[in-house]
Amino acid sequence: MSKRVTILLAEDEPALGMIIKESLETRNFKVLLCDNGEKAYSLYKSELPELLVLDVMMPKKDGFTLAKEIRLEDDTIPIIFLTAKSQTQDVVEGFTIGGNDYLKKPFSMEELIVRINNLLNRTQLQKNSEILQIGHYMFDFTKQTLQFKDEEKLPLTHREAHLLFHLIKNKNQVLDRTLILNKLWGSDDFFNARSMDVFITKLRKKLSADKQIQILNVRGFGYKLIC
Repeated sequence: MSKRVTILLAEDEPALGMIIKESLETRNFKVLLCDNGEKAYSLYKSELPELLVLDVMMPKKDGFTLAKEIRLEDDTIPIIFLTAKSQTQDVVEGFTIGGNDYLKKPFSMEELIVRINNLLNRTQLQKNSEILQIGHYMFDFTKQTLQFKDEEKLPLTHREAHLLFHLIKNKNQVLDRTLILNKLWGSDDFFNARSMDVFITKLRKKLSADKQIQILNVRGFGYKLIC
């Protein structure tokens, strides 16, 4: 029997927290439930979960603050934010500080479970992936770093690393916009599309030292990494 995956769930609405916990447990996940950010951080330190589901608005310590603190210690654990917020800047902030996915309330349990499984699969892919070369850059997907020649390594966020991985694997081919949005963001809605555009811009800047590398916007289709 395969080892049960441990999920830390921080949700301050008791009824919703129990519904999520029970739903995940029926799928053979072990769930650690708490109702504020301070308890969540303590459980993270003591129980070493493999994935975090964090409500953004929590007492004592909100989900964004908690995620920032955890990212200082662990830049690989998958993080899903749960929130009633729907402003574009909130979505972008969640990804920028290291979140891997963002689910707006209300949501279905099936959607949450699909997103959890997708993140766990991608994490396993990350662990098994090799160092990739693109032009004069070396891209270490596992450590999430990008190095130009012998210069200092640049750190990448989770979102940047996963997006660059797929661009490199599809080098000189069009990376379908809808496909990658659904794969990495969970849906191809307007907010996620805007968020992906932000990350593409960041990757262009980080790859700008090699003039032979370009990330082209293929209007109506997606992006193409040319090298």
